[in-house]
Amino acid sequence: MKAGFIGTGSMGSILIEAFIHSGAFNPEQIIASNRTSRKVELLAENYPGLHVAETNREVVRGSDLIFLCVKPSEFIKVIDEIKEDVLSSQFIISITSPILIKHLEGLLPAKISKIIPSITNYVLSGATLCIHGNRMQPEDKEWLENIFTHISTPIRVSENYTRISSDLSSCGPAFLASFIQAFIDAAVEETGISAEEATLLASEMTLGTGKLLTTGGFNPVSLQKRVSVPGGITAEGLRILEKELCGVFSQVISATHAKYEEDIEKAEQLFTLKQKQ
Repeated sequence: MKAGFIGTGSMGSILIEAFIHSGAFNPEQIIASNRTSRKVELLAENYPGLHVAETNREVVRGSDLIFLCVKPSEFIKVIDEIKEDVLSSQFIISITSPILIKHLEGLLPAKISKIIPSITNYVLSGATLCIHGNRMQPEDKEWLENIFTHISTPIRVSENYTRISSDLSSCGPAFLASFIQAFIDAAVEETGISAEEATLLASEMTLGTGKLLTTGGFNPVSLQKRVSVPGGITAEGLRILEKELCGVFSQVISATHAKYEEDIEKAEQLFTLKQKQ
């Protein structure tokens, strides 16, 4: 089986490298294209055997499974380039959340899914959100999700919940990293501990906490209760966090959803215009 990638920016390259590192694909099974060909050439230098395609059409013609890893504004251009080469037997995977399944099914004959990855997939961890189109049969869904088990935990979600699911799984690492960095900065400023030591301690804590919440039998509430003793130091810290963070994440979700709705509206306009042509 051949896997093709149209777009090797941040997330496209992360997927390629994760698939290779996990053994899901050998470099020889991957063909990729990008507006800036040098990005693909660098991947090929790091992973000998990976094929650099000169055009997006070449990717489609040489692949069974095709990943569209481009910005929403680039989708119409890419579809126009490849539509004559796409077969009904092929699988098209979009990783771009504002592009709806109906948009792609309306213009391409392939089996369509939307898979939203996370930077955590780079270390073969975290979730991938799976949203499948109407042409995907149960065996197709199982086959595709099995590929993603090499680099993640595939989780099926409704397209209606794409944004909030992505907030938690894909944006979440950045949000969590921001919280951790603020904790580190405060530790350095208030106590004089070195930034290097504080970063190491916080990073190891984050790793351990993730394990407790996934394989350790804890959930966020039970973990707080286990660590916190009434009247103790942790309880005092939690009291401050509850007070200061009240409503913060509601504001974050409101902001991400507002931006998402804006992006969907722009995508709808592009695809509506295309369908009228």
